[in-house]
Amino acid sequence: MTYSYTQISQFDLLSRTIRLEPGTTKNRDGREVTMTRRVHELLKLCIFGKTGDSFVFTRSNGQPVRDFRGTWAKACEQAGVPGLLFHDLRRTAARNLRRAGVAEGVIMKIGGWRTRSVFERYAIVSSSGCFSGLFFCGFTMPETMISHQSIAFRLVPGGGVEPPRY
Repeated sequence: MTYSYTQISQFDLLSRTIRLEPGTTKNRDGREVTMTRRVHELLKLCIFGKTGDSFVFTRSNGQPVRDFRGTWAKACEQAGVPGLLFHDLRRTAARNLRRAGVAEGVIMKIGGWRTRSVFERYAIVSSSGCFSGLFFCGFTMPETMISHQSIAFRLVPGGGVEPPRY
């Protein structure tokens, strides 16, 4: 999807959805994405006073934003994350959704991944995530492994461990 050419007609503020038309996404599939509260608030400001065929992202003179890489790089530098690519947010979203317990099929649909192999390239599972999975399934780990994972797991009174909070 070319974000700079996204039009108002693709947004439904009442149902809080963004419609990505077939042929406009990387895998050419269309899909509908639900906006979070914060995204809805921000996009409402971008859309205000524009017509359906207007572009969402425009400059103060009304011209569409065609390339935001320079602005993005400057914003990342000021935020203390120099070199962060906009596309990196896709991987972060996949990882965070997985950690939150969202079904992988749903994550694949949201991210537009057709195959599991492509999805696996994005959805990184950390060693603490693997440990957490084993812990919740009732497998016991040697004490040395628990202490090795002390950053992710906190020892609690009574000899137990508390899983990470994401």
